[in-house]
Amino acid sequence: MDPFDAGAGGLLRQPKAVWATAGASVVAFMGIGLVDPILPSIAQGLHATAGQVSLLFTSYFLITAVAMLLTGFVSSRIGGRKTLLLGLAFVIVFAGLAGTSDTVGQLVGYRAGWGLGNALFVSTALAVIVGAAAGGSAAAILLYESALGLGMACGPLLGAVLGNLSWRYPFFGTATLMAVGFLCITAFLKEQPRPARKTSVLDPLRALGHGGLASAAVSAFFYNYTFFTVLAFTPFVLNMTPYRSGAVFFAWGVLLAVFSVIVAPRMQARFGSLKVLGGSLVLLAADVLVLGYGSHTAAVVCTVLSGAFIGVNNTVYTELALGVSDAPRPVASAGYNFVRWFAAAAAPYFAPKIEEWSDVHTPFTVAAVTAVLGAVVVVVRRRALTHEAAELVPEHATEDGVTVFAD
Repeated sequence: MDPFDAGAGGLLRQPKAVWATAGASVVAFMGIGLVDPILPSIAQGLHATAGQVSLLFTSYFLITAVAMLLTGFVSSRIGGRKTLLLGLAFVIVFAGLAGTSDTVGQLVGYRAGWGLGNALFVSTALAVIVGAAAGGSAAAILLYESALGLGMACGPLLGAVLGNLSWRYPFFGTATLMAVGFLCITAFLKEQPRPARKTSVLDPLRALGHGGLASAAVSAFFYNYTFFTVLAFTPFVLNMTPYRSGAVFFAWGVLLAVFSVIVAPRMQARFGSLKVLGGSLVLLAADVLVLGYGSHTAAVVCTVLSGAFIGVNNTVYTELALGVSDAPRPVASAGYNFVRWFAAAAAPYFAPKIEEWSDVHTPFTVAAVTAVLGAVVVVVRRRALTHEAAELVPEHATEDGVTVFAD
């Protein structure tokens, strides 16, 4: 089945509940890249250093990582719909408060609360979309990745447009858009069936005892360090106006969306998921090295180009996490995200510190090394990453035994 088919069960023919959840997901992912174009403006407005401002990412993703252990616990007790609404409510409140911050410490704290809401929403949204979508997991995962790509592309653009007026406005804008998402989900999404067994806080950690899921999580940890070095540290290196920086990261997000939704599935079908993932990680490492050591023009080009490799990686990792083990999808997703988001918290903190200890090039060298380490894990653990997936969904396995889509 072609997931892009506009017929019944295709990507474009989904229930209103799925579109409402996907639309709110776009805004949730916008919040990740929203601050990119305005990081220098925030630093200037709050008299903060680059290292202090980078904590906006660190607090956000550190709380997001820990909260992943709670998402299944909460949703299995109050239901997916109420969990989504609870997460959106947290984001609305803390995004609004972030816009009122007078110090960088307040802003970092509010971003932490925002991260809690985002964890509750994003992890549950994937499970809700998979459960409610027509056409099985293939269409659902592509729709989720489309929301991710569109959000990543539009976040910097919104941040640039509103941030050019004041660094506070993007936060108020996000709160407003999330309020619209809250109303849409309230109106269109019915309560999803609750799982027969309630999920405990430790279930995601137990799921990581599966060799394939643990391998995917560890590889994604290294990859995410590279990803968020690009996302959180590059704006300071480019040192551009909010509009110019927003344009760069908008182009980056467009490539991310196109390669995650259109290119990655076709490459996987032809070459196999692990070959695509390993090759993309190595190319990302090379791209990051040129970004760090090339001219300003080369840095701009490589920043945009990195979106292509990141888009491919995001799609493959998501499918591996959902299909490589026999754990329920929400539990597997929570365990996988618990590990990988720690890298998203670490990179924005360590990249400026590494620059202080050495020079502006070294953080990108470290990021290139972590991308290669992610590829090494894929190669070394390829049996764990293929055998279980082939057993679970043999009808969608590639010639390497890796599922392209886990139904």
